[in-house]
Amino acid sequence: MESRFFVFLLSLKTWLDTPLRRRAVVLCWLLLVPLLGWSMAGRAAEGDLFRSEPIIKPEVERRDIHTAKIDTEDFELGFFGGLYSTGDFGTNSVTGVRLAFHINESLFVEAAAGSTKTDTTSVETFFPTVFSLVNDRTLTYYNISLGWNILPGESFVGKGWAFSSAYYFIAGAGNTRFDGETYFTVNGGMGLRFLVTDWMALHVDMRDHVFQHEILLKKKTVNNLEMTVGMTLFF
Repeated sequence: MESRFFVFLLSLKTWLDTPLRRRAVVLCWLLLVPLLGWSMAGRAAEGDLFRSEPIIKPEVERRDIHTAKIDTEDFELGFFGGLYSTGDFGTNSVTGVRLAFHINESLFVEAAAGSTKTDTTSVETFFPTVFSLVNDRTLTYYNISLGWNILPGESFVGKGWAFSSAYYFIAGAGNTRFDGETYFTVNGGMGLRFLVTDWMALHVDMRDHVFQHEILLKKKTVNNLEMTVGMTLFF
């Protein structure tokens, strides 16, 4: 082993005998040493970078979150008032009550009842002693309807007040009692529900009540238009 190492040193000495070769070895050594230094310094800096503290320290403060208590009442009870146009018997005030059950966010079932007083017809006005077409001028109705909330959203009052609201279509059937007779009636229309609080709402409704009668001595289909405003409470 020693003889081999000795032979290697003699060969190296013989190879370095010329000045040009000695200069080449020195030049390579001078170039290699700085490169090794830079490599070790880069590795050390990289390790320091991963071990150093982050430049930006996020400061996140925990907040106590309180879950809102949302009412889950499905029943709605209230009253309404407005105008009711009875075919051939004038337009008069109407009052009534309504009870609704909300099946889900889109559908609800409503039962309503109302009453109004009717006017005399033109024939009765001109010939009061000859014609008396109606003995009882009070008209009452009741119906059950299905409603569909088509545009739930918010209504804004000024810049700082926003209230939940919904436009809805409604249609159903029931009976109308007028002059001692009861007539099957179909109704339909639309309305706006405006929630003032989570337990009280305001309503604006427009509906058409359609039925047939023979009060004017012939069968006739009438469209009794109704426009009302009302207030309901959830429970």
